[in-house]
Amino acid sequence: MARILIVEDEDKLRGALLRGLAEEGYDAAACEDGEAGLAAAMGGEFDCVVLDVMLPRRDGIDVLRALREAGSRTPVLLLTARGEVEDRVRGLDAGADDYLTKPFAWAELLARLRVCLRRREDAADPALHAAGLDLDRVRRRVSAAGQHAELTDRECALLEYFMRRPGRVIGRDELARDVWKDPQAGLTNVIDVYVNYLRKKLEKVGAGGRIRTVRGAGYELRG
Repeated sequence: MARILIVEDEDKLRGALLRGLAEEGYDAAACEDGEAGLAAAMGGEFDCVVLDVMLPRRDGIDVLRALREAGSRTPVLLLTARGEVEDRVRGLDAGADDYLTKPFAWAELLARLRVCLRRREDAADPALHAAGLDLDRVRRRVSAAGQHAELTDRECALLEYFMRRPGRVIGRDELARDVWKDPQAGLTNVIDVYVNYLRKKLEKVGAGGRIRTVRGAGYELRG
């Protein structure tokens, strides 16, 4: 479960973010001013910081600079009511990973948050190893027992998702949302088609049967 720190002084928005992220399965904590936010970000193990720019006690840009100067590489998603280009550039130059202007759509915030979290995963783990499989995401190649198979972009993204969650049953709706980025994909057979494509690639490396269909629930990657 990813841990998210929210630094936002608007009570209503801060509360909505806390509730919404909890409903999405994130472990969220919040601070209402820049000084408290900086202390929390420096002292806690967070996977991403959602940081407002206009904060009491310490400006969000100053908080961001202090984090980067201290060596923190935690992804930061900036929130601000300012939409001018120079303000966006200022935030990105200070080390922000992304920038969202208020008011924003909830779906867009979630999408940008997922991008920030993927960047953290990519930086920390350039290669994946799970269930007896090795995945090279740069070359889009899966290996097992000395054998290799090339993957398409979609097959690679799908296998990566399974390999980050071995032993867990993953529903089609979740795959549609997180891999396809399209909730409607779960209403068609496109996910089943790509799972079958992926199974054939795994058979080529002697790993057939790794992806199990759980009737009425989804799929599970097992070792």
